[in-house]
Amino acid sequence: MLARFLPISTLIGLLVASLLPIEAGAAGLAAILADKPPKLLSEFGFFSGPSANEVAKGVVSYDLVTPLFSDNAVKFRYVVLPDGKAARYDADEVFDFPVGTVLIKSFTFPADFREPDSGLKLIETRLLLRQEAGWVALAYVWNDDQSDAELKVAGKRLPVSFIDKGGNPVSFEYAVPNRNQCKGCHAINGEISPIGPKARNLNHTNHSGVNQLETWIANGMLDAAPDVADMPAAADWLDESQTVEMRARTWLDVNCAHCHRREGAASNSGLFLTFGESEPVALGILKRPVAAGRGAGNAEYDIVPGKPDASILLNRVASVEPGVMMPELGRNLGDPGAVALLRAWILSLR
Repeated sequence: MLARFLPISTLIGLLVASLLPIEAGAAGLAAILADKPPKLLSEFGFFSGPSANEVAKGVVSYDLVTPLFSDNAVKFRYVVLPDGKAARYDADEVFDFPVGTVLIKSFTFPADFREPDSGLKLIETRLLLRQEAGWVALAYVWNDDQSDAELKVAGKRLPVSFIDKGGNPVSFEYAVPNRNQCKGCHAINGEISPIGPKARNLNHTNHSGVNQLETWIANGMLDAAPDVADMPAAADWLDESQTVEMRARTWLDVNCAHCHRREGAASNSGLFLTFGESEPVALGILKRPVAAGRGAGNAEYDIVPGKPDASILLNRVASVEPGVMMPELGRNLGDPGAVALLRAWILSLR
C-alpha cells in the first residue's frame, strides 16, 4: 500500500520542528555511538512525530548549491553537532566533523511536480553517524502511515509514482541502498565519508537571504574558517548567468566525483571529475576508457571536444540501462536537463 501524502507544512513540521536536541550524555548520543544501531529511527530521538511544532535546539538545516540528482527526489538535509563542538573548516574537502555528529537526509516525492507544495511522501531517511572509528551509514525506510522508519541494512525496493512537470505519470521502483552500496559511493581512500558538506557546496545565500556558512560561523559550528568571501563557491547548475563550463564542472563534481577521483571507488578508471581537476586527459578529454565495457558503445573516448554524441561520458549519463548508465547507483530515471548541459559543455570544448 502506498503511503499517504502529507501536506508540505506538516512534512516540514516533521522534518524540522520535530528534531530533538542531541547533547552529550543524552540517549540520542548513546544511540549514535552504539555498536548496534536502533531498529527504528524514532529510537534515536531525532523525531517526535508530526504533531511537534517547535524547532529543536542544536538542529540546523542546510542545502547544497547544486544537489545530487536522485530520481527527482526532494531532499531535506540537517546537521546535528554534539553540544559545544564544532566542525573544522577545510577549503577543498568535507569539513572535519567531531565524533557524535549526525548528518540527516530525508528523501521525499511530491504527488504532482506541477504543484510541488501539495504533498510530499517520505520514502527514506539516511543517516551518517560520526563514531569514534569513523562514519557509519544507515538507511531507514518510512512506514505507510509515516509515523516511523525502520532500518534496512539489506536495502529495499519501493514503488514510487508521481506526475512530472509536463503532466505525465511516472512510476518506477525506487532503490534504497544496502550497506555495501553506501560504501560504494561514500568511500574515500577506503573509508566512509560524507560527500556534500564542503565549503564550495555550502557557500551560498539560502531562502532566508543569509549565507548559511556565515550562520554556521556565527553559531560556533565551524572552526578555523576564513571570511565567506574568501571561501570557494560552486556554481548553481541551473543558473544560466554562470558559464556553461562552471555549471557542467559543478554538476560532474557533485554527481560523479565522489567515485571518479584519485581517492575514490573508481580511481582505477583514470577518469577524475573533481571540480579542481586541471589535467585534460584525467578529465576525460580524448581519453580512452580503461574498462567501460558495453558502456562505451561504439565510442573511443570519454570526451571528444565538440562532439557530444561521440563522447562516452555523455552517453552514459544519458542512459537508463543498467550496466551502462552513470552514476550506476542512486538513480533509475534520466536527468534531461543535465544531459543538455553536458552536451552544451562538450560542444564548447575545442
